[in-house]
Amino acid sequence: MFGRKKYIPVKLPTEPRSRVLPVQGQSCPNCGGWISAEQLAGNSGVCPKCNENLTLGAFQRIELLTDPQSFEEMDPLLTADNILEFPDYDKKLDQAQQASGLCEAIITGIASIGGYKVVLGIMDSHFMMGSMGVAVGEKICRAVEKAMQLKLPLILFCTSGGARMQEGIFSLMQMAKTSAVIERFHQKGLLYISVLTNPTTGGVLASFASLADIIISEPGALIGFTGPRVIKQTIGEHLPDNFQRASFLLEHGMLDMVVERPKLRDTLILLLKLHQQPQYR
Repeated sequence: MFGRKKYIPVKLPTEPRSRVLPVQGQSCPNCGGWISAEQLAGNSGVCPKCNENLTLGAFQRIELLTDPQSFEEMDPLLTADNILEFPDYDKKLDQAQQASGLCEAIITGIASIGGYKVVLGIMDSHFMMGSMGVAVGEKICRAVEKAMQLKLPLILFCTSGGARMQEGIFSLMQMAKTSAVIERFHQKGLLYISVLTNPTTGGVLASFASLADIIISEPGALIGFTGPRVIKQTIGEHLPDNFQRASFLLEHGMLDMVVERPKLRDTLILLLKLHQQPQYR
């Protein structure tokens, strides 16, 4: 068996920036309108003109969702190594750490939401498009194990372009690894909520993201194993305009609900209230 220390080293990133990405004015990728930093911050990163959900960093989501100063991060320095000696992978990891201020594509920890204590994991597309490698799989497994140990609900916010090709089969193994620990979690009778954000694709969707008791999505999120363009080119058929978007998947039974971003915190509090008693810090 592969030893954890050999394949998942813990090392410091090279001079990461602030871990909370600044909210800056930008044009909306959907309608093209300019949105000021104040408008974005006051509207949870949603375009006030067309309601498009703009990309948030992991710590921005933590600020929106959790009770003030309640988040305690787990495994903050866990990061991948260049297992296969893939060309320029070390450089790409350093660049991703510099650009995002993160060590890896997911942040995990313990927090309270509306007074309800949970284990929380949030993927961040600013780090190599949220791709799942060995370290991401390990952090998810450790978070699930902590939730089982403390008998807490588990909430995972998912966004990903899929498995990380620079880690080859080791990356694909994380699909089975995370699925197995989620099955153990289910056997404990604990609550697992998955929130799918734009985009959630590939091996992440085909494993832990789709195995929750309650699956939520933000409006308009692209959710699918393979992108719609590839599918259309493969089967040569016209696909529905909203194919693989949240509303389409809700209609076809893959999602339990689609929730607007400003309402996500209240929705999570309601679901937690139905499953446990408050545990105020």
